[in-house]
Amino acid sequence: MVADTYYYDLLGTDPSASPAELKKAYRKASLANHPDKNPGDEEASARFQEINAAYEVLSDPSSRASYDEWGPDGPGGGPGGAGGGPDMDDLFAQMFGGGMGMGGAGMGGMGGRGGPRRKPPRGEDSIIDYDVTLSDLYLGRVANFNLSKQIICPSCSGSGGKPGTQPRECVKCKGQGRCQQMRSMGGGMIAQSWAVCDACAGEGSKVRDKDVCRKCKGGKTIKDRQKLELRIERGMVDGQTIIFKGQNDEEPGVPQAGDIIFRLKLQENEAFQVKGLDLMTTITLPLREALLGFEEPQTVLVHLDGRHVQLSKPGGKVTRPGSVDRLVGQGMPRERDLGPRGDLYIKWAIAFPADGWLEGRGEAHRALSSVLPPPMGCPAQ
Repeated sequence: MVADTYYYDLLGTDPSASPAELKKAYRKASLANHPDKNPGDEEASARFQEINAAYEVLSDPSSRASYDEWGPDGPGGGPGGAGGGPDMDDLFAQMFGGGMGMGGAGMGGMGGRGGPRRKPPRGEDSIIDYDVTLSDLYLGRVANFNLSKQIICPSCSGSGGKPGTQPRECVKCKGQGRCQQMRSMGGGMIAQSWAVCDACAGEGSKVRDKDVCRKCKGGKTIKDRQKLELRIERGMVDGQTIIFKGQNDEEPGVPQAGDIIFRLKLQENEAFQVKGLDLMTTITLPLREALLGFEEPQTVLVHLDGRHVQLSKPGGKVTRPGSVDRLVGQGMPRERDLGPRGDLYIKWAIAFPADGWLEGRGEAHRALSSVLPPPMGCPAQ
């Protein structure tokens, strides 16, 4: 007496069948249920897969003996289980009262051994790096997008079927949402594990082909285009995020869609460096202005908003290479102008004349020598 006859019944034979009789029965059953002979018949397709799985077990003497003694859940009783040992989920269930994972969830995120996979309470977020210029952060900017995203099919409300139809239990996984699969571990060892059922995508049920929704074709979702306005507020900073709540792809069975998160990524600016709210720039002065200064205000730079920043440098104060002037309140604004602005630091570089610029100009050379500090090693006059 064998423990279970289901695999034999699938092949249309009895447990006493010889290997040759099993092979003959397998060929007949698989041919009758082959997908090419039954296009669109999902039940026949699922039966074809089960027939192959059954013959895989019964065609091997070792796994057949195990199946006859223990049934499909015994050692080596599943597809490809010859010499594979007991299913690891079973061992963990016996040791800890359930599968691996938080709250007794099975491997792969599916609760228990027998139920379809559970949907998370909200969808995943999408994080998008968005390039911005320093001017964008200084002045603010609005960017408009046409967003293409996945939404629940309005025709079937995400059921995947025509109005009035109900999904039926998946024949491949028998409502479990997952199926056993085997994996070679080397050295003749075979490991069994569970994988999401590809026929029902882990739902445990599905709509028959003839009852699928015409709009989404059974996919439960459709593509939709929406306008998205990305508002970069003045005073935002590098790395700051702008969040659109619930605007990510919708998913059947998930109550709340995830967020779309734009993360601002500041591009390098040729004129300014930024640190916090402060700006720094380098400006080159001709040697004349560095030595003599200039009384009348002159434009030394054009700011990020197009404003001309003017300075005067009274005579008598020499501007040396690398010296820095600080302009209070001329740096970056705070978001929503909550508080004072940063400062602008101007680092001076000096443009010296080209080599040989006094050649042939003896009088100018003498005049310049008379007013410049004495040369090295000579006492001051």
